[in-house]
Amino acid sequence: MKFKTIASGSKGNCTIVLCENTNLIIDMGISYLTLKKSLEENSLSFQDFSGILITHCHNDHIKGLASLIKHTNLNVYIPEGMYESLKEVVPYPKCIFIDDQFEINDVEIELIHTSHDAPSSVGYIINYKNKSFVYVTDTGYINRKFLAKMVNKDAYFIESNHDEVMLMNGPYPRFLKERVISDSGHLSNKTTANYLKKIIGPKTKHIVLAHLSENNNTEEKALEETKNAIGDKIPILIAKQYEESEIIEV
Repeated sequence: MKFKTIASGSKGNCTIVLCENTNLIIDMGISYLTLKKSLEENSLSFQDFSGILITHCHNDHIKGLASLIKHTNLNVYIPEGMYESLKEVVPYPKCIFIDDQFEINDVEIELIHTSHDAPSSVGYIINYKNKSFVYVTDTGYINRKFLAKMVNKDAYFIESNHDEVMLMNGPYPRFLKERVISDSGHLSNKTTANYLKKIIGPKTKHIVLAHLSENNNTEEKALEETKNAIGDKIPILIAKQYEESEIIEV
């Protein structure tokens, strides 16, 4: 299993997961042409993919979805409760409604129900052969039930959205600050670091901190908080808004 971040942040999000014969797109918050160009640069095409997973219906995760559906034959995998928010974007026949556990070809996927101000928002645990990849962004907290399912996985792609001091001292209006720090908002550096301290294990080889705020965080602060919690034995990368990652092998 391999994965690559195309974009991560409030301007747009998209990641690809490559599992030999089953390749997946997670979120489509970038333009169709941007993703097409990235795939071509990696000797891939949309014909190589088996479907699209969506975490939630906010624009920075779906703004390129209508165009992608128009130009490809890919189906969109979503919880049924998310469809009402996407029905203007995704034709009903293009939707495959998913349960908490489901399969796409030979890839097993488990949902992590997240806490965000969007209907039926989710993260994913993607299992292929003996490897597991956790993908969680845009959540105010992680329920203990789902945190337990995330223990000792091979790779984590997890939101580290804001530094709490920067947020509270920053330019956002009060209502927006309250939204970000609420239980249906975003994970802070400190909260994410504490979660990682609980869930990483002997199998863990990669951690990617994602969805960093451009106004209320820095890469240095996110890295420092995580390293203070878990040390520096596991590589910690930052998913960037305007720069693709390398392909990471799980």
